[in-house]
Amino acid sequence: MADAYVLAKMFAEMAVLLELKGENTFKIRAYENAARALKELSADLAELAAQGRLQGIKGIGKTMTQHIKEYIETGRVTYYEELRGQVPPVLFELVKIPGLGPKKALLLHEQLGINSVGELEYACRENRLKTLSGFGEKSQEKILAGIDFLKKYQGRFLLGDAWPVAEKIAEYLRQHAAVLQAAVAGSIRRRAETVKNIDIVVATDDAEAVADIVIAMPGVQRVISRGVMEIRVLLTTGMELAVRSVKPAAYPTALHHYTGSKEHLDRLRAVAGEQGWRIDEHGVTDATGRRQTVTGEEDLYHRLGLAYIPPELREGLDEVRLAAARRLPDLVTTQDIRGVFHVHTVYSDGTATIAEMARSAQARGWQYIGIADHSQSAVYAHGLRVETVRQQRREIERLNAANSDFTILAGIESDILPDGSLDYPDEVLAEFDFVIASVHSAFRLSEAEMTRRIVRAMENPYVTILGHPTGRILLARDGYALDLEEVISAAAGTGTVIEINASPYRLDLDWRWCRRAKEKGVLFSVNPDAHAQDELDYLDYGLAMARKAGLTAADILTSRALPELMPLLGRKRAGRGP
Repeated sequence: MADAYVLAKMFAEMAVLLELKGENTFKIRAYENAARALKELSADLAELAAQGRLQGIKGIGKTMTQHIKEYIETGRVTYYEELRGQVPPVLFELVKIPGLGPKKALLLHEQLGINSVGELEYACRENRLKTLSGFGEKSQEKILAGIDFLKKYQGRFLLGDAWPVAEKIAEYLRQHAAVLQAAVAGSIRRRAETVKNIDIVVATDDAEAVADIVIAMPGVQRVISRGVMEIRVLLTTGMELAVRSVKPAAYPTALHHYTGSKEHLDRLRAVAGEQGWRIDEHGVTDATGRRQTVTGEEDLYHRLGLAYIPPELREGLDEVRLAAARRLPDLVTTQDIRGVFHVHTVYSDGTATIAEMARSAQARGWQYIGIADHSQSAVYAHGLRVETVRQQRREIERLNAANSDFTILAGIESDILPDGSLDYPDEVLAEFDFVIASVHSAFRLSEAEMTRRIVRAMENPYVTILGHPTGRILLARDGYALDLEEVISAAAGTGTVIEINASPYRLDLDWRWCRRAKEKGVLFSVNPDAHAQDELDYLDYGLAMARKAGLTAADILTSRALPELMPLLGRKRAGRGP
């Protein structure tokens, strides 16, 4: 039976591989029929082969019989391995997306260079399929829906997918009388880039009632486990949810404990141990063995002689030492931000006009927005030719003249070519208020070549910001080979701002490297990389990464009001350096 199941799956894959290769329909159908026949088989496959009865099974002909016998004897099918070697592996992954057939998968791979499901999702979010021959807006929406379906079965989830869901669940729980308090905990509260599950801590006097509320909650697919104080369920999104119920007096320490991280808790226990204290999820015990009442997390830290440590910093690095010395940074907040850069419009691959993006930014309380559509090398994103750049500049000037309370800055996201040059001459770059330089092609250069490429780009006096420095796409593509130490040093030496790309698919530069760049005196710009009006809210994810890196408002370019901002944007081209 097991052999039949494995072969059925293999034959089904072979049918797909043959279709990807453009083989004739009859051959493809033969493998599909064989797969179907083996799935329905109840007899022992080895016995049927030994008895010479395989070809008596409808759908199993001479070729399929040979494959089956080879598998029984050797545990492999040579032809299957040959097919896998002839087709790019990504195509087989792409055709698993509901609604995306082999022909279209091949087209996406060849025309857009799609090499993973995650890259395809990102391309859809940037509207690159809307004008691609054979696709369109509806196809793009259908593919995104199919990708969302596949995401249910991944082991990890983007913070951008998990955080909003977790907050909605916590808010839902708070609406019930049995729930006195509820908060998101775990890696989501610490704002990890990707998470495995959702953790929520509840203060209640009736844990059974809370469990019943969770089970009846919309979006619950099934119960995984139910204990006295904890219930785990699988959500229809594919995420696992754990809700832990504690008595109100234990809520502060339970929330702290289940926020983690383990490394942070270990360091905190060591501090407590030095004072003869003990802390755990149930509470705090002093040196005399008496349980202490803790009114909140701030109180917990203060009792240990520490400044309050925000959840984003609780990773077991240097935060406890800094808290003991009262040297924790005053982390940047959304209230510190005066505007954003790296915003795309309908001029390239965005979905909104300049005016619409500007109105959305102003409605968020910002003072300015930096438009940065794609440059001319980004043909896939309708990059701007020089004449279009000037047409856009004229429109921005008209909009600015009509609204004295808000400023639109004219920028560009210029491609860094393989040799490190940009895809406009310097006289064109000089016309922009700012330039974001980004790598969008030739990802497979060696580490030395890619590093030289990016460093050379930063040496250009018109490059203001290095965009998404490593090129990673979370859960889809690792960053390209790069000597980040050298890149960071070059940014510091040239006065180039480093982007924290706030798209939840990127979150690049990684917060760990941001810590290093801060030590070097590098300035950062938290940019939403927005392609639609609601994507301006991506800023929150970027700020979460900035906070994890220990960045303050002074470290962020866009915390400056316009009079202070403009000299910073022009410092390189004016030869003033960092």
